[in-house]
Amino acid sequence: MLNELNDAQREAATQIDGPVLILAGAGSGKTKTLTTRLAYLIGEVGIDPANTLTLTFTNKAAAEMRERALRLIGDRSAYPPLLATFHKFGLLFLKFHIDRLGRSNSFVIIDSDDKKRLIRTLAKEFKIDLNLSFIANEISKYKNTLLTPKEVTEKAELPDYKKIARIYEAYQANIEENNLVDFDDLLMLTYQILAGDPKLRAETSNRYRYIMVDEYQDTNELQYKLLELLASEHSNLCVVGDDDQSIYGWRGANIRNILDFHEHFADTKVIKLETNYRSTEAILQAANALIEHNSSRLGKKLVSHRGEGKPVQLQHSLDEAHEARTIAREIKELLAQGTHPDEIAVLYRINALSRSLEEGFTREGLGFKLIGGIRFYERAEIKDIISYFRVLSNPHDDFSFLRIINKPKRGIGKASLDKIQHAAWERKGSIYQLITTATVEELTAIASKRIATALKKLVDKIHLLQEEADKALYNLITLFEETIGLKDHYAATVDGFERIMNIDEFYGYFRDAITKNPDISLDEFLNDISLQSDQDQIEDNAIAIMSIHAAKGLEFEHVYVIGMEEEFFPLLGDATNMEEERRLGYVAITRAKSHLTLCYVDSRFYKGRRKQIDKSRFLGEAGLIHDAALKVTKSADYKKGDLVKHKIFGIGRVQSANKSGKEYKLLINFGGGKREILSSFVQPV
Repeated sequence: MLNELNDAQREAATQIDGPVLILAGAGSGKTKTLTTRLAYLIGEVGIDPANTLTLTFTNKAAAEMRERALRLIGDRSAYPPLLATFHKFGLLFLKFHIDRLGRSNSFVIIDSDDKKRLIRTLAKEFKIDLNLSFIANEISKYKNTLLTPKEVTEKAELPDYKKIARIYEAYQANIEENNLVDFDDLLMLTYQILAGDPKLRAETSNRYRYIMVDEYQDTNELQYKLLELLASEHSNLCVVGDDDQSIYGWRGANIRNILDFHEHFADTKVIKLETNYRSTEAILQAANALIEHNSSRLGKKLVSHRGEGKPVQLQHSLDEAHEARTIAREIKELLAQGTHPDEIAVLYRINALSRSLEEGFTREGLGFKLIGGIRFYERAEIKDIISYFRVLSNPHDDFSFLRIINKPKRGIGKASLDKIQHAAWERKGSIYQLITTATVEELTAIASKRIATALKKLVDKIHLLQEEADKALYNLITLFEETIGLKDHYAATVDGFERIMNIDEFYGYFRDAITKNPDISLDEFLNDISLQSDQDQIEDNAIAIMSIHAAKGLEFEHVYVIGMEEEFFPLLGDATNMEEERRLGYVAITRAKSHLTLCYVDSRFYKGRRKQIDKSRFLGEAGLIHDAALKVTKSADYKKGDLVKHKIFGIGRVQSANKSGKEYKLLINFGGGKREILSSFVQPV
């Protein structure tokens, strides 16, 4: 297996002990290297597969790596190596150990949509008028920095953050009371259990003596801390990543995790994979030139294995309609010449730019798939089925029960629903418990005879479906549709045909999952689909239109990048991180295998008005144009987070860097004391 690797890949695959950082450039064969290393540990060194743990960020990546590794190893062990996403690992861990927090392992995972619904209810109850996404993101940040509701309440100073702290406290109490966990809990609770139990931490670390992590540049603070605990007994932690592809700072990824890995873990072996097997030299020259303008990087230079190739093309259009029409016609020619639709992608920095593409492609009669719209499992009709299944699995899940109580409609109004909830709360039980234990007369006193009868019938249907799920899970769908009739409910809606198609798609997926794994339980199925990611939903056989974020990890023969203008790419504003914008540009360019076209226009219709715009500085930084009027900027020598040394004040960390004449004025924290000093008076550490 090692004969198929180049020298750097072989060195990485055979480095067994201690911390290892594999700095893998785009298209440099990192997955091949990682899976070969796993196969080498098991098949050549003789490490028990049960002592390995490989963590990724998507189910798709985990499945691909598992398949590749098992192909290399062969059937040598009854116990396959554990390859999973961080969150799947957290789920497995909590199933065994959440009882240490006084909770039952029959918990249910709620997704982002469920989370927002609960937050909406609490915000309404507290009369708090704040953006729901903002509240949800803040709660996620708190959990990923291990801040409890009590700590957040104590630290909150501004009025809005005091309101969020109140919602966070009520939100966490609610999900714990209903034995629910959100995505962030899967890691936060795992960390809390390990950090609070030294014996279990040591046992877990000794069990997973060889840990590997893919896409390490995308890890956040909590994931880094969790890895620290998991590797605490042995330091056999091998991480693979590319600091030049760290593009998720906005959702908590911390680039310092990879930049400072050698400081976090002593005696780290750093191995660079710089031979690119994906793109031609012309494409890589543009990528290398662009990313060299960043100062916050470990440094590497990609070299093509494929040779020179065709020059990068620039496409200049008058406006977005002209741009979309030109791209659509070029793609039609490519298809006529025999190019497969799967090998063509159009990328953009911001989702708003997809509108003109969709209209232009439709006008030209060109089929496409838009990646990054409403996710399949977040569509209302699919969430209804999932909520029913959750109730079958755990009838005391009030959160899911409230969603299905009127799907299809049973004539239970909000006032009646409030009374039912209140009665259940007074009895210190779930809504299901209230309905099953109370008589029809007692329920009639709470709501009405009609509602009492409807609720009793619903519970009878749940019992019938539970029996079928226990007996023959494959047949559950047929009985479910006959008993509940969701298709009939949605057939009456405006877009009923599309919704029924979605329901049929889900039913087919459910049966297929059982066929592939006859032993799967309803619980396992629900938790698996809760962990699906955007890339797991990507279809085949169509031209892809997507954001650059969604394209990460993918590759295409022909790539068009639109919106190469100032304000659109790079995105400009007070919160702009130019280095991350540049890394996004690097990711976009390196998606292309042989043909890359960068597109810019003179004007765009955006946010309600037509605007004249300048071409992107990135075109100049990538060495593709030489326009005297173009603003080409090189990033600051110093930036926030850098360590610097001053001859009097010693070592400090840069808090901010602002241009001041020919140099930079730095705000530096020297052991708690902050000082503004010109950059010429300090040296980088």
